[in-house]
Amino acid sequence: MKKLGFGMMRLPMPDPKNQGTVDVEQVRRMVDTFLDRGFIYFDTAYFYHEGQSENVVREALTSRYPRDKFLLADKMPVSILQDKGPEDQDRIFHEQLEKCGVDYFDYYLVHCLNSRYYPSTAPGRLDTFGYLAKQREAGKIRHLGFSFHDKADVLDRILTEHPEVEFVQLQLNYLDWEDERVQSRKCYEVCVKHGKSVIVMEPVKGGRLANLPEDAAALLREAHPDWSPASWAIRFAAGLEHVMMVLSGMSNLEQLLDNTGFMDGFRPLTAGETGLLEKCAEILSAVPAIACTACRYCVDGCPQSIPIPDYFALYNAGQLKLRRGLGVDRAGYEKLASQGGKASDCVACRQCEEKCPQHLPVTDWLERVKKTYEA
Repeated sequence: MKKLGFGMMRLPMPDPKNQGTVDVEQVRRMVDTFLDRGFIYFDTAYFYHEGQSENVVREALTSRYPRDKFLLADKMPVSILQDKGPEDQDRIFHEQLEKCGVDYFDYYLVHCLNSRYYPSTAPGRLDTFGYLAKQREAGKIRHLGFSFHDKADVLDRILTEHPEVEFVQLQLNYLDWEDERVQSRKCYEVCVKHGKSVIVMEPVKGGRLANLPEDAAALLREAHPDWSPASWAIRFAAGLEHVMMVLSGMSNLEQLLDNTGFMDGFRPLTAGETGLLEKCAEILSAVPAIACTACRYCVDGCPQSIPIPDYFALYNAGQLKLRRGLGVDRAGYEKLASQGGKASDCVACRQCEEKCPQHLPVTDWLERVKKTYEA
């Protein structure tokens, strides 16, 4: 199985302001190209594209191809089941099967486990692992795992208490590899210790590793003029011995052609190439930036309709411009503000912070955005 998976969470949209709108016709062309090039793994989730990703999977993939031509992964959203019962898990699971148009999932994950959500999966509460084990026994799930956003000690606890899981989905990229907030390397090593395969999410860190500072981009360009910055990041993740799959949230056919092109004849990076990425990580770490991956979990339910990830992306891009002596993009900020709330409209309810897989102090960062663009 080729190591590149199609993450169905950053799909092309005719209306960027509305995550629930997806250009299904373009997704069909992307799916066709992906499969034609020999790649077969697709990943969706209950939340993606405001609940529409699973429907798009049915429209673009499962209704158009025989079931044995692809592998499909979906996830149980335990974060919204904190005050619910096991019957709600069963309802959601069967809703997902129907929306995706399949009778079983090849890979199924407990979504976004961390120290906050993990206790609710225990017997006596949701009993999530017990429920999903029964679905695996019934043939509705072929392989069981979970996605994870926390520190290595929490991961070690979960894998110790649930040796039955087969794989873990980790945020892993060369910038987060030694970052103590994310602990990519430490979490990877915990999976290796427990003998679990790893699926990688955010190999390009929400696009940040596709848009590098010029001094970092020049390092990579000198070594391989024909390699995109994103391809370096995906190669890094895919080259790790225990990684079975690297997910890429591709937003257009151009990105898909690039990713499938270099992953078709994939080879791991050399020691020298990895060394260049270490230098790039040093350069990036020196640039003030918000560690947002644009998953957009924070947007749903914001009482002020603030486009938080869009402001954070603008801020990060602005930091790169400042390095080149350019001013801040106030026009870009005003354009975003015309489509939703301003950063100054934040009421500090902090529900966005509860949802953020990166554990970002979102309210504090919005204050920084306000001072930068509204002063």
